[in-house]
Amino acid sequence: MIKLKINGVEVSVEKGSTILEAAQFLGFPIPTLCHMEGLTPYGACRLCVVEIGEEPRSKLVTSCTYLAEEGLQVRTASRRVIRARKMILELHLASCPQSKTIQDLASAHGVTQQRFKQEYENCILCGRCVRMCEEQMVAKAIGFRGRGENRSIGTPFDEKSDTCRLCGGCMYVCPVCELRCTYTEPEKAVCGGCGNHSAVCLEKPEFNDMMCYMDPCVACEIKQPKDIKDIKDIKED
Repeated sequence: MIKLKINGVEVSVEKGSTILEAAQFLGFPIPTLCHMEGLTPYGACRLCVVEIGEEPRSKLVTSCTYLAEEGLQVRTASRRVIRARKMILELHLASCPQSKTIQDLASAHGVTQQRFKQEYENCILCGRCVRMCEEQMVAKAIGFRGRGENRSIGTPFDEKSDTCRLCGGCMYVCPVCELRCTYTEPEKAVCGGCGNHSAVCLEKPEFNDMMCYMDPCVACEIKQPKDIKDIKDIKED
């Protein structure tokens, strides 16, 4: 067994476990897009980043691919992590602004707009469909093609695959196939209909980590020492 600390809580996990699995065991929420139970970890969406090590030499890693190490210090909701996740969500919104899944994640993390040019690519290259087709359906009917900005997913030479059984598994696991809004303006890229609150504790300079991990956040009011006198005055009145 390997012992590590996640948000100050010591946990023992089996050798070969990932940080994501260890965090889920303790109940710490880590958002994911490309990860799916039963499929090989891929680490493409970068949304599951966590901070490991101690400052000032800490670094961000993808929790779904990083294996637990003896004595490792992990923070799943530091200010640096939350800032990185918001930026990543903005980038995903720019690629697929109509995805209900991405919009819900953005709303839950306090992202109300995205500052990048909307591309409407309808694919974030998370590789879920490719891994599902290969690992679960044992078909390998689709795969990645090209590199860099020309990278895409499809069949070889865009021809109908002889191994595809039209099972629909690729669409079932796709996080962007379920559409919602049709806004074309960047400032309206997030629906916001869920009304989830962002972590107000991280907005206060004295807190560098979340104070709770409720989903959605209850946006609790954190009283400061200077507020104690005000509370006493209210009670006396």
